[in-house]
Amino acid sequence: MCAAFALNLCPAGAAEPAQVERPRLVVGIVVDQMRWDYLYRYADRYGDGGFKRLLNDGFSCENAHLNYVPTVTAIGHTCIYTGSVPSIHGIAGNDFIFRSTGRKTYCTDDATVHGVGSDNAAGKMSPRNLLVTTLGDELHLATNFRAKVISISLKDRASILPGGHTADAAYWFDSATGRWITSSYYRDELPAWVKAFNDTDPARRLLEQDWHTLLPSDTYTQSTADDTPYEDPFVKGGKPVFPIATSQLLEADGYGIVRETPYGNTLTLQMAGEALEHEALGQDSITDLLAVSLSSTDYVGHRFGVNAVETEDTYLRLDRDVAAFLTLLDEKVGAGNYTVFLTADHAAAHNVTFLADRGIPSGSWDTGGVKAALDSLVAADFGVQDAVQAVMNYQVFLRRDKFPDADAFARVKQALVRYLTGCEGVMYAVDLEKAGSAPLPAPVLSRVINGYNAKRSGDIQVVLNPGWYDGESRHGRGTTHGVWCPYDTHVPILFMGWGIRPGETVREVHLTDIAATVSALLHIQMPSGCIGTPIREAVGAVAD
Repeated sequence: MCAAFALNLCPAGAAEPAQVERPRLVVGIVVDQMRWDYLYRYADRYGDGGFKRLLNDGFSCENAHLNYVPTVTAIGHTCIYTGSVPSIHGIAGNDFIFRSTGRKTYCTDDATVHGVGSDNAAGKMSPRNLLVTTLGDELHLATNFRAKVISISLKDRASILPGGHTADAAYWFDSATGRWITSSYYRDELPAWVKAFNDTDPARRLLEQDWHTLLPSDTYTQSTADDTPYEDPFVKGGKPVFPIATSQLLEADGYGIVRETPYGNTLTLQMAGEALEHEALGQDSITDLLAVSLSSTDYVGHRFGVNAVETEDTYLRLDRDVAAFLTLLDEKVGAGNYTVFLTADHAAAHNVTFLADRGIPSGSWDTGGVKAALDSLVAADFGVQDAVQAVMNYQVFLRRDKFPDADAFARVKQALVRYLTGCEGVMYAVDLEKAGSAPLPAPVLSRVINGYNAKRSGDIQVVLNPGWYDGESRHGRGTTHGVWCPYDTHVPILFMGWGIRPGETVREVHLTDIAATVSALLHIQMPSGCIGTPIREAVGAVAD
């Protein structure tokens, strides 16, 4: 009977199981530093084919937040494509310190590789510091590496970390040469199409147009006056006003200036279009992944702030660029054959002086001054010189080798927590080894815990008051990000295309849910460190 039963399981001539239905291509678009409210702040000036198309034809998560601190680029991009948080995925900041050795590192530095397309340090990069898999890694595993996974961004970290460990290629921009490059981690030579695109000198062609407002200057009513003290001009002693002579800045400062103009986004999407064409992405039944990060919004935001005409103009131009790219996807892959998501790695705060001038509580935190004060305190009270290695990522890193006695180290941390808690602008200071029992509001505490990696994070987390941030870098001009507050954590999450049910939700979702949702849509395993949950409302028939 058992034999007969076994035979019945595999009857002669049985049909092969149907192939799993998937889109031909998944496209991830990350708009660096995009606040959620930018979807609506400039809505009456957007066209129908960019952000409005994503909102009208896709699914919008209106209450999407980052669920960790610090809220910075490297962590955000890693979170999106891993569904994980620093405590698990290991990318504890744009820069972090290996606590076992005290060595500070940039998140994607790798001295064991060399640049391809560039012979300078810009190419010595890889994803080796990433401790988990990404969507692209899992897509490769699910398709026996028949899928193509390609990642593109001006920023190295915003290309390398989304691409994961097994990306077929990750490309980023070399400011010294104006060319797109990669590293020997991925390949030994640039493809012919990348060389050909580089040879057209695309960054120069864009910058030689100079930067004028896209629309008449008197229509930028959602922004402050063009010339304000809250902005950081390109030229020292100059004014941050239109028109901006990017052609002259190119000759004076080199190709890197394209990063701080909307042309950087145009350049990136041009490169993505070249990859789409020459890598034949989405042209067969095996799903491919194209990860695109648009970095210029971050550079412009840092320099000019949230309320500047330059920022508004950048988003108006980006809307047109996104529309053109979606149209290209329609033409090359076919509308309905691809799934696209658009999100941000973090958002941004209003300029602290802008807020203060309007009576809104705000302030700048001087990390250099804080470090000096903490060093003085430890020297005076404990007799240890140069005890603080760094204050970064809103964390204090102590030189642990100077405190071989665990009890003494605990007393030092306790003294520093007490001092920091009394500082202006500081809401809480937390010994990260004891974060689980810290008396913080639950939403703040969970973000601190998720952001703490014992082997790469600091010893003390500083939680600033709302409206406060590290203002040391630009001396109070422009803006930044990095804290737990909604203005830094509230970002857009939009899905559109194959398998997506149009609509919206206002329930809270997190950046970690993107990888979980796309994994569910593709019927592949979630990345190895994923803590996210699929956004059921978005994925249509898959959830039914």
